[in-house]
Amino acid sequence: MVVFDTNAIIYYLKKEPSVVSALNRVLFSFQYRPIIASVTELELLSSSLLTSQDIAEIDMLLASLSIVPLDSQIARIGAKLRREYRLKTPDSIVAATALFTNSTLLTRNIKDFKRISGLPVQAV
Repeated sequence: MVVFDTNAIIYYLKKEPSVVSALNRVLFSFQYRPIIASVTELELLSSSLLTSQDIAEIDMLLASLSIVPLDSQIARIGAKLRREYRLKTPDSIVAATALFTNSTLLTRNIKDFKRISGLPVQAV
């Protein structure tokens, strides 16, 4: 299973060819639904510059993903990651979600995540 980092989805929506190719391989594999942390949904929909068309495109993509809510277990894993690796809160939640679901994290930002013990990370 895989967890998409927010930045991977942003570049996918911007139609960057290498990211589109990598994420489409997962999205259309039909083996399982890719996962995102609920904080990713928040981040994607937070920009004041979004148009109604942008929101519709994001909503269509979100409908094809499994969104894992932030619960106490993930929050505690994320808190530990923030303490140990000095991650930003959203990054710690995304990483904690990947660890909690035993998934590989697909990201454009491998630098911050590759240090985390036990977290498989794949660059897109």
